[in-house]
Amino acid sequence: MKEIDNKKSFEIWLDNGAKQPSAIQAVELNDYKEKIMRLTFDESIFLGCEMTDELAGHIVKTGGMVISNGEGIAFENHRAHLYTVKELFKGFDINKVKGYEETYDYKVYEEYVANGMENPLSIRTSLMRRLHDHSITDALGEVLKGRKVVAIMGGHSMERRDPYYLRVAKISRTLTQKGFLMVSGGGPGAMEATHLGAYFACRTLEELEQAVNEIKVRPSGAPDGKEYADEDWLHRAWRIIEKYPIPNGKEKESMSVGIPTWLYGHEPPAPFATHIAKYFANSVREDGLLAIAKYGVIFAPGSAGTTQEIFQDAAQNHYAPYNKHDFKKYVSPMILFGEKRWTEERPVWDLIKKASEGRPYGELLHLSEDENEIIDIILKYNPEDYSFPK
Repeated sequence: MKEIDNKKSFEIWLDNGAKQPSAIQAVELNDYKEKIMRLTFDESIFLGCEMTDELAGHIVKTGGMVISNGEGIAFENHRAHLYTVKELFKGFDINKVKGYEETYDYKVYEEYVANGMENPLSIRTSLMRRLHDHSITDALGEVLKGRKVVAIMGGHSMERRDPYYLRVAKISRTLTQKGFLMVSGGGPGAMEATHLGAYFACRTLEELEQAVNEIKVRPSGAPDGKEYADEDWLHRAWRIIEKYPIPNGKEKESMSVGIPTWLYGHEPPAPFATHIAKYFANSVREDGLLAIAKYGVIFAPGSAGTTQEIFQDAAQNHYAPYNKHDFKKYVSPMILFGEKRWTEERPVWDLIKKASEGRPYGELLHLSEDENEIIDIILKYNPEDYSFPK
């Protein structure tokens, strides 16, 4: 089915008689009333489109389906494109101490909590969230087409003053410059560092280092490990964005995708990501995030969540060679960044190494403390050498 998500394509489709069943996404239709009322729409679907009841009635009567944005809810149940930082942080006032609580993102989170988080209080709420997440997955697929995706996973509690924060940012900056699309869980800590590095891909290393020095200064007495709860966490990031905007014409070269969830909505999404695929369903978000990173996953120091992701990624790699479908699955590099973290503090390395013996992904499992070595591993990887079925 053809997908249409802009007025120009919609106009062409109408002029051709709307003969090909299509999915029209988030297009304002009221200006096309005369043309629409003369046509039939058998098997076409209209998702999140603005239209009058008269137009909706005509579309349904002529065989189409209309799924409108639900009234009385804080979010759109269908989006044609991923979120931008400006959309999620709409309403943010840098001059207010609690400016984040005025944003679109936070208001959706408040409604999410009020209506039942993982167990919605009504079927309507559940369906609206599922429709939203489906549209995010669809929009994410469009952004990823033709891109070499690398993910960096890591702890949300990693502070901006942690040496690994800058190291993660440097890795991300270099890989972005090399043509990779960096993705992360889209939250604070190591995830934010991923997007900060990509954001500075078209600026000097000295500017990146200076930005980290500016952003890492916390309020006096702030508790360790919860920097994202600082009242000025977003304010500091916003000042960096204002001081170091992406150079004109360099948006694609500084691109990255954050993939957060409202399940952890008490943590603001990473403001340096240029595209944000935010989900309600964390299970869909997390498994999908690892699956799209065909060119590798770098596991920076983290806690329970990162540990889970290591085993989750290992499971995806473990079963890829046994895929029975007619599409390819890939075994991708797994790089554990931080020798002490993954051999002493959270000693998962020996277990993963043992489990991977004799498996194709065992050749792609690495433990490293060296940023240049990590970058070199990604650069040398050829996914076609590890694709199944071949």
